[in-house]
Amino acid sequence: MNALNALNFSAGPGALPGTVLQAAQEAIVAVPEVGLSILGISHRSDWFASVVDETERNIRRLLDLPETHAVLLLQGGATLQFSMVPMLLLRDSGKAAEYVRGGYWSRRSIPPARLEGEVRVLWDGEALGYRRLPAAEELHCSPEAAYFHYVSNETVEGIQFHEIPGREEVPRICDMSSDFLSRPFDAGRFDLIYAHAQKNLGPAGVTLVVIRRDLLERVPAKIPSLLDYRAHLEARSIYNTPPVFAIYVVLLVTRWLLDEIGGLNRMAEINRRKADALYGIIDGHSDIYLGWANSEHRSLMNVTFNLPTPELEQTFAAEAAKAGFSGLKGHRSLGGIRASIYNAMTLDAVESLCGFMTDFASRSDTHRGRV
Repeated sequence: MNALNALNFSAGPGALPGTVLQAAQEAIVAVPEVGLSILGISHRSDWFASVVDETERNIRRLLDLPETHAVLLLQGGATLQFSMVPMLLLRDSGKAAEYVRGGYWSRRSIPPARLEGEVRVLWDGEALGYRRLPAAEELHCSPEAAYFHYVSNETVEGIQFHEIPGREEVPRICDMSSDFLSRPFDAGRFDLIYAHAQKNLGPAGVTLVVIRRDLLERVPAKIPSLLDYRAHLEARSIYNTPPVFAIYVVLLVTRWLLDEIGGLNRMAEINRRKADALYGIIDGHSDIYLGWANSEHRSLMNVTFNLPTPELEQTFAAEAAKAGFSGLKGHRSLGGIRASIYNAMTLDAVESLCGFMTDFASRSDTHRGRV
């Protein structure tokens, strides 16, 4: 992996493992077992059907996923799921859906749902600056809700649920776009999980959905077939022309997780070490690095912080870029600095950033707001 890729802390699309990049590069010229470029192989070929099958098997193995759940490879990103989920579960239900408004992305998931029916916001973190997420006792979930929806990791603010909220008897829906396959969890407790690929899974273009099969027994009438999960399940995720290259890279990532990393328990250990290292620098230099998230809800994927002045933030960003680090600028809605440390970000790269931050702090005059 070249130096720029190794130090890419972008929030999305995120970095990919070096071995995955090498295999993808080779496949662009010719997939070894086929001899054709991945960009020119038919999505109706037996080879691509085997790619979809192996990808599903690997996801099932990583999650220990029960047969009660199906795995789908769709398009449209998490944004399309904001509409597909309420089309399936809220339209004509006569019930209300319950949402946690915990940050930028969960905030965006609510307006599309309101087009399909009543939505109750159980908890809203806006007044708190989206610096924390609700505790279990703050969520008064109804046993009669159509479903309960939340975002497990808010990439903009750098906050993450570390426990699974919601009631077991109510369909639990989760947007795991930015922390899917970053740690083990009990997938059987979820009725529908969706995650676009461009954080931990692969390049943009494919969205992975894990759905409980019995949800498909309640599909309302007059849903276009492309927006009907049943159509994609029946077609084995090849209902229309899928993003062949993106799905192939997702396959490569699942192989990397299984064969090189050793599964999600090991991945979680590595991710915890990376996050602890960065948060240790922030806590150890709290006069210069002002962490955004409350400590109990700090994200293991997106580390967000500010510096005392906008001018010092600009200096930090400029010096970091000069040192070879990229993708550290915070989201446009929040500003500040954001280091995204998805699965493919190595511990060595994080330690390099920690070294830069320590050196920068030692040279910074926070009282004058200059270096």
